[in-house]
Amino acid sequence: MKDIFDFGKKIDDYAVMGNPISHSKSPSIHTLFAEQTQQSILYTAIHVDLGGFKQAVGNFAAAGGKGLNITVPFKQEAWDLVAERSERAERAGAVNTIKMMDDGTLFGDNTDGVGLVNDLTVNHSIELKNKNILLMGAGGAARGVLIPLLKQNLSSLFIANRTPDRAKDLASDFSDAGNISGGGYEHIPDEKFDVVINATAASLQGDLPPLPDTLLNDNASCYDMMYAAKPTPFMLWATEHNAAKVLDGLGMLVEQAAESFYIWRNVKPETKVVISRLREIL
Repeated sequence: MKDIFDFGKKIDDYAVMGNPISHSKSPSIHTLFAEQTQQSILYTAIHVDLGGFKQAVGNFAAAGGKGLNITVPFKQEAWDLVAERSERAERAGAVNTIKMMDDGTLFGDNTDGVGLVNDLTVNHSIELKNKNILLMGAGGAARGVLIPLLKQNLSSLFIANRTPDRAKDLASDFSDAGNISGGGYEHIPDEKFDVVINATAASLQGDLPPLPDTLLNDNASCYDMMYAAKPTPFMLWATEHNAAKVLDGLGMLVEQAAESFYIWRNVKPETKVVISRLREIL
């Protein structure tokens, strides 16, 4: 494989760490980015045992590794481990991208939120400024995207969660960044939403949170951060309720990877062709 990327330059090592990790599409995505941008890299997937994350990162860095993506369940540990964090990583409380700096320190970033925003606004031409947004879920996936979303100058953002207090607490944590509130699904404001984003894992279990039938604006977009070969339960609900755009999170996956690639290599890959390639093999 190394010959594929040998453009007369030293090959730099990158990897994704998680548990489980065998399902990860990150090696495929970054291999396509490298081919496209003629970057001489090797990107692998590393299964890390629980309790072994710090050691695994140390070993990777000691072997000359240049950067890591971090997935579940290690994003919070990565946040604790790095010496310096971006603002969005600081606020997210999680790191999904580590860059090994020249002085040996670790820089942490979180590219999930910018990946979501880029997929919505660039790939799907969805305007977020002055829009009312409903975010379903108050876990790590929701927290990770809040700062990039709120920086779009939304009209409002409501977090709905099955445990109302978690949504209220999360909204309170970010109240300095925009017009944000939260509560249970029964507390969703009686208004029409322009964009509804599912940040819960309910779709993976074939489940759907209790949503009001009158939720959507006439030109509303519905976005599930999960993705699969078939539409998720939330996507089916959105179609039944006449959403103008019904989208899954495959584009977000590729866009957050592109942002990581840019942090490491200072080169922006073209994402649409990679999204199309992945869609074909789902």
